[in-house]
Formats: sequence, structure tokens, C-alpha cells
Amino acid sequence: MDIGHKARIHWACRRGMRELDISIMPFFEYEYDSLGDDDKRIFVRLLECPDPDLFNWLMNHGRPEDEELYHMVKLIQSRNQARGPVEQ
Repeated sequence: MDIGHKARIHWACRRGMRELDISIMPFFEYEYDSLGDDDKRIFVRLLECPDPDLFNWLMNHGRPEDEELYHMVKLIQSRNQARGPVEQ
């Protein structure tokens, strides 16, 4: 997926699992544009992972073996925490 094709990335952020949507959608909406190209590519790679893995990683029930994906999980968690809750 091309990092500049925001409509496709936005669609890929919709996971169908409320817990994932609460983490991923606000991060995309509020933070994606401020990321560098490398982090955008890593974010897109993260979106290609299965929902059960994403859920476990974002809820701190394990971590990805891939260090770049782990970096992105931590970035999503920290930015979401700093921003606070947003309305869905």
C-alpha cells in the first residue's frame, strides 16, 4: 500500500474490533500526517498484521518480534495516551 494513498490506509485502519478501532483510528486521524515516510511505511506494515496480533500487542499482551513494528506499537500507545480519549 502506498503511504500517500490516505483513503486506502484509512480503510485499512477499520478493523471491526472496537478495541483496535479505538487505538488505530485516532492515531491515523491525528498523527499520521506528522509521521516521517519511514514511520508511515512501518504503520502500513503494521496494518497488514492479523487483528489478534494487533490486539495483543496494543493491549500489552506480548510484542511483535520485528523491532520496527514494536516501535510503531509503542508510538501508537504513547501518542494516544498523550492525546487522551477522542470521540468515535
